[in-house]
Amino acid sequence: MVPPANAKNDGDSSSSEKVHTSGIEQHGGVLGRLEHPLAYPYVHDLPPDPDAHLSAEERAAIDRKLLWKLDLTLIPWLCILYLLAFLDRTNIGNAKIDGLQTSLHHMSTGRYNATLSIFFVSYSVFEPLTNVLLKKMRPSLFIPLIMVIWGICMTFMGFVENWSGLMAARWFLGMAEAGLFPGINYYLSCWYKRSEFGVRAAIFFSAAAVSGSFGGLLAAAITKMAGIGGKPGWAWIFILEGTVTVLFGFASLWFVHDFPDAATFLSEQDRARVVRRLKMDQQSSAEHESFKKEYFFAAITDYKMWLGMIIYMGCDMPLYAFSLFLPSIITQMGYSSTTAQLHTVPPYVVAAVLTITIGFIADRTRQRGLCNILVSLIGIAGFAMLLGSQTASVKYAGTFLGALGIYPCISNTISWTSNNIEGVYKRGIVLGFVIGWGNLNGIVSSNIYIDPPKYSPGHATVMAYMIICLLGGSIVLHFLLRRENKARREGKRDHWVEGLSTAEVEKLGDRRPDFFYTL
Repeated sequence: MVPPANAKNDGDSSSSEKVHTSGIEQHGGVLGRLEHPLAYPYVHDLPPDPDAHLSAEERAAIDRKLLWKLDLTLIPWLCILYLLAFLDRTNIGNAKIDGLQTSLHHMSTGRYNATLSIFFVSYSVFEPLTNVLLKKMRPSLFIPLIMVIWGICMTFMGFVENWSGLMAARWFLGMAEAGLFPGINYYLSCWYKRSEFGVRAAIFFSAAAVSGSFGGLLAAAITKMAGIGGKPGWAWIFILEGTVTVLFGFASLWFVHDFPDAATFLSEQDRARVVRRLKMDQQSSAEHESFKKEYFFAAITDYKMWLGMIIYMGCDMPLYAFSLFLPSIITQMGYSSTTAQLHTVPPYVVAAVLTITIGFIADRTRQRGLCNILVSLIGIAGFAMLLGSQTASVKYAGTFLGALGIYPCISNTISWTSNNIEGVYKRGIVLGFVIGWGNLNGIVSSNIYIDPPKYSPGHATVMAYMIICLLGGSIVLHFLLRRENKARREGKRDHWVEGLSTAEVEKLGDRRPDFFYTL
């Protein structure tokens, strides 16, 4: 039976039933502040507390030091990896304006769009499986392996001589890259509390915006190598960027670390601290758990997963439309190839800044849904400018608003989904489906910019996705979660745990009556 909420912890950390009432946060998914005791504040199988003898001030200092150590060890390298991944999947847009289509036997626009689409097919098909593989394998092996594979695919894209070769390379590139973005987001959620995850996810994803600006500058420089080795400039974009990815893949064998309970860069005491702080945050993701088919069914029967998929497609399709076609959009404003490459830089820079800012605000306010709603309105306004005006200055301003309305919502939606799904494998499966479905909509992105210089079908489709899926989906999920939190506060879900042991209650994950959702 579940012990009463006012039961006392006997101090035995090996006990199978634990009660914890001093660190669990109240509703909104914010953990670390107790304003009133929750109905079922139970923490099961906590490791021994290495700081039990210290004062609250000393414990807080150790926690800050530990968090800073995690940030410096994990975040910078992972940002570099995602920068390379996003650079490798979108540099085909830079190659296009440098003559890719002409070089490959005057490849038609339809065939070019097909090479964009094929990436998203393989990427999306394999994405839901990758988090299971990441959990079963060591991250320090899985991530370097997929990096080396996609780096090789990228490099060989510089040697293709026809459309068929380019299609094959893009298929395998998508398959190999499928494990990185959902894998790293899941991986980070296994290290940080829910109230800490958003800004880290935002910093990680901001590498995509940085890669957009960096990619334009890099492409402008690399295309100057045209003729070297008999290769055109666009081929050298693929060859050099792919080679760099392979090198970083091998280096990742040493710079990517395993999950908290096995991470070698932490002492035994620090590993216990990380696991304790996550379990006190109502998370079990730091620990090993065997895969069971019921985790899969728990994921696919959760309405939050399906709404998350709708919301994510509402920002991910616009993301790829923007990143793949921004060089072409700017070229249609009358700029030369090199100048167009350079003009792609500023929108990405401001998007990176706002992405991190929104991550910070959402962590502090615990209102991820409202952040999505407000930011999406900026993007909708930007694409309305692109759709309604043919003035170069207005259209260029619209690209800024478009970037500002898309990029912050990507990381914020992933953080929102992760915050509200508990369980080692359930969270991994849900993130795989959400991100995989969003990326499958990249097929739409690849085929809507077909009417230069206005690109009216493209801009209108992006607006529709943002209004219906991103804005509308965020509003629906926000109010559904608010209603569920209200029911839990009023004790209407208490019957879910009647007759269950503390361990059984913990296994309910986000269905625990004391688990309050992040709004």
